[in-house]
Amino acid sequence: MERKIVLKEDILSALEQVGVSKGQTIMVHTSLSSLGFVCGGAQVVIEALLESVGDEGTIIMPTQSWKNLDPTAGVHWEEPEAWWQTIRDNWPAYNKDITPTNTMGAVAEMFRRWPGTLRSDHPARSVAANGKHALYLTEGHDLSNIFGEGSPIGKLYELDGYVLLIGVGYDKNTSLHLADTRAEYPGKHNSTEYSAIMENGKRVWKKYSTLFVDGEDFEEIGKAFEKECAVRKVSLGNATITCMKQRILVDFAVKWIEQHRK
Repeated sequence: MERKIVLKEDILSALEQVGVSKGQTIMVHTSLSSLGFVCGGAQVVIEALLESVGDEGTIIMPTQSWKNLDPTAGVHWEEPEAWWQTIRDNWPAYNKDITPTNTMGAVAEMFRRWPGTLRSDHPARSVAANGKHALYLTEGHDLSNIFGEGSPIGKLYELDGYVLLIGVGYDKNTSLHLADTRAEYPGKHNSTEYSAIMENGKRVWKKYSTLFVDGEDFEEIGKAFEKECAVRKVSLGNATITCMKQRILVDFAVKWIEQHRK
């Protein structure tokens, strides 16, 4: 496929066509490289998103730093097991102003540092938000409640927000994790995790329990969802933008998970 050039005006037009408008609260997942050559890079994507929702709207993105988990979880697969304890003892404590994202993409990495953006306190599964509801969405992100009721994803549901996929699939759709927490299925269980955090002024390797999720069936859920529910799609450069109501997605996914997961 011939690589295309994408201008800010193209992004603004595509966002309008897919249904993005003033006042919306939108969880955005992006792959900058999938679009082709974006003239201005991540900066113009963020500018277009914020301009499209306006002062009364809010943009939220995942800014996960999942390298700050125990090596047994597979996050340091490239390092020898002999180093694992050293990693546990020395990995820097999460600092929401400094800690970089892991594989969230160039847009999310720039967005976390964007003027006015707030970031949640979860050391491995943080989100960042900018706009009217930024404080509400990012505050009180509990260690054990990563994706459930009262988490940023749960609050997005309360706000009747949207999900926007820019050049990525449902495997990147974090809102499906809210369905994980709501659905009942035989294999549902918690897992023990560890992250480096600051506690009482000291760096500690913190143990916590949270719902085990892996997202292996998220693409399958997405295909089923699009067969039964309305989503809006538009081309942008070499990629596709997909927009949906988060509540409709989550409600569908809960039923799907309960019918299909073991």
